[in-house]
Amino acid sequence: MKNGRSCVATIFAAAGIALTAPTAAPAQAAPDQTQSMGQPPAPPARTPPSGYLAAATDLLRVIPPAPQKGDARDEADRRIFRETRALEGSARWAMAADDAELGSAALLRHFSCSLDIELTPQQAPRMVAMLQKATRDGAQAMLKAKDLYKRQRPYWVDEGPICRPRDELGNSFDYPSGHTTAGWTWAMALAQVAPERAIPILLRGRAIGDSRVVCGVHNASAVDAARLLTSATMALVMATPAYQTDVVEARAELAALRSQPHALPQPQRCEEEARLIGMP
Repeated sequence: MKNGRSCVATIFAAAGIALTAPTAAPAQAAPDQTQSMGQPPAPPARTPPSGYLAAATDLLRVIPPAPQKGDARDEADRRIFRETRALEGSARWAMAADDAELGSAALLRHFSCSLDIELTPQQAPRMVAMLQKATRDGAQAMLKAKDLYKRQRPYWVDEGPICRPRDELGNSFDYPSGHTTAGWTWAMALAQVAPERAIPILLRGRAIGDSRVVCGVHNASAVDAARLLTSATMALVMATPAYQTDVVEARAELAALRSQPHALPQPQRCEEEARLIGMP
């Protein structure tokens, strides 16, 4: 089996970071929360470079500790995992598999319907640079929590299909979700770049996290924790002068692109995406 670095590399791609050799493990540790099916220990993840936040901030206190085996939250996670396996082969399952792609080009495609414009990283370099930089701050906090709690992913606890190859995930940990961190960071930032499209943008960002539960690669509690941790991180990021300057520049860049001939997402795809996002 591969180690967990392939999944971490996908998350880092959303932050514009090339993954290199991992660093030493952090000194802080919590009781190992791995369970009966024997997930191998993941290697320590590399700490990404800083984004907008210059000083380390203890944001882990914002999220609740990971569920413990047998407690109410753990039982709810296991029930949700088992029930959502019925989605295998559905259109929502296919969307979840596609949502696992997190490079900048893929994320711009994920948000194209909510932004009502098709973009590439080359067309919007200022906006993409801002989004990547903010994602680095979210990744810092997320990776610390993963290393702290070491909670197993749901398919290591209960049998069931998942929508992505297991080798892609390796033995990286569950809590909190890195893909949710990236998707929610981009959603919160894009909602400021295009406030007139804020509601569909935030709905799409939420759906990227929901996709991790549909896919079976994260527990619901890991997605909830990632959204909370990301929201706390972005509250600090949004207060920095550098971010505020970058948002203004990204907004101007997007306005300039809209004022010129530009590609629009296919209406049929956007209608289907809206239907799937609206599923309970």
